[in-house]
Amino acid sequence: MTSPSDIENFKASLRGELLRPSDAGYDDARKIWNGMIDKRPALIARCAGIADVIQCVNFARANSMLVAVRGGGHNVSGNAMCDDGLVIDLSRMKSVRVDPRHRTARAEPGVTWREFDHATQTFGLATTGGQISTAGIAGLTLGGGWGYLARKHGLSCDNLLSVDIVTADGQLLTASASENPDLFWGLRGGGGNFGVVTSFEYQLHSVGPVFAGIVAYPIQKAKAVLELFCEVTSAAPDELAFDTVLITLPDGTPVVGMNICYNGPIADGERVVRPLRSVGSPAMDTIGPIPYTEAQQLIDSFYAFGLQSYWKSGFLKAISYGPIDTIVAHCAQRPTPICHAVIEHQLGGAVRRADREATAFAHRDVEYSFLSAGVCADPADAEKSVRWARDFWAAMQPYSTGGVYVNYLGQEADEGRGRIKAAYGPEKYARLVALKNKYDPDNLFRLNQNIEPSQAAATSA
Repeated sequence: MTSPSDIENFKASLRGELLRPSDAGYDDARKIWNGMIDKRPALIARCAGIADVIQCVNFARANSMLVAVRGGGHNVSGNAMCDDGLVIDLSRMKSVRVDPRHRTARAEPGVTWREFDHATQTFGLATTGGQISTAGIAGLTLGGGWGYLARKHGLSCDNLLSVDIVTADGQLLTASASENPDLFWGLRGGGGNFGVVTSFEYQLHSVGPVFAGIVAYPIQKAKAVLELFCEVTSAAPDELAFDTVLITLPDGTPVVGMNICYNGPIADGERVVRPLRSVGSPAMDTIGPIPYTEAQQLIDSFYAFGLQSYWKSGFLKAISYGPIDTIVAHCAQRPTPICHAVIEHQLGGAVRRADREATAFAHRDVEYSFLSAGVCADPADAEKSVRWARDFWAAMQPYSTGGVYVNYLGQEADEGRGRIKAAYGPEKYARLVALKNKYDPDNLFRLNQNIEPSQAAATSA
């Protein structure tokens, strides 16, 4: 037990706020995006800067406290919160500095993609970011990070130039291609295993208005749309990224929808996207020239804060009759209107062409990611939504590569350690373990998709 005087001294050492269960604002501070997560940390430190982060890491290590790190708090597994331990809350660290001359930006870990895009688009620039604008830059980038720009400009982690990070021993390091390059390799795909990143420096690219929007058809067209999805993606230019989702619109209409973004000349986008608008009379068609910032917010309303969310995911070998029939069959039996399936086409292109050994991200040869999302607003529906997502995912396994995107993994107790290894493959996982042994041998940072150091793995075995 940490003494009250130690906690008071810790509080006095912080420029930011320290919240305990009895404090006003504590219950709001422990809420994160996934409404299924209901954890009660002993302390929440709302950091105001790097000095606060260092104080938090040193305090947690000295008092053998369980540590969770919160950036945007959007991770579906809920690792941003913990029971009884210390939450290092970075959500108030929101500086973004854009250098338009060198086309770079440096941002703190509490920044969301909406905030980052707002800052960079002021100069007509952007980097690959997640498609849900309320998600934080930190977790998405550290796990790899894809979005509408990935096929043309690479993953978020491919555009990372450097980071500042507080390691488990309380030291502030810079990691880049020239400084601590081993750590830099692991941070590009290895998640939050190696410390608390306090700033991210990104390469930016010229991005003007895009040809983007949502087109949706009645659910009866699902098979035809999925077949078209397969046809178009098989020859898609790098500028085109889009997903197909089977869900229910807010007005109660079950649909098969596509959220589409073409990052290139508008006239070319109109031509490339035209087949996707020709399946019949759409239930919805919002496609047109729009600012990139607006494209980044297209699907925000489908992923609202506080919904009960359970995901199961994997990469698909191809989109063919087997997976299409399975998707259509299971989506005809969704237990709630907002349970849904997503097939993403954000990979390939520049992601495939990147140096395979440059980052810890391992899945550069695949193009399709599948997600079964058991989602509901009422906690009473959570059990059946989870069961549906699991059964759906299991039925899709014959068509899976066996790999998985680390940012889509749920709690380890549910997924199993083998799934974390599947996110990296044996060679990269072994390299990550060696890195963990060097930078966090006691596994202080273990509330993540955890790369166990050798010592911890031997103990658990």
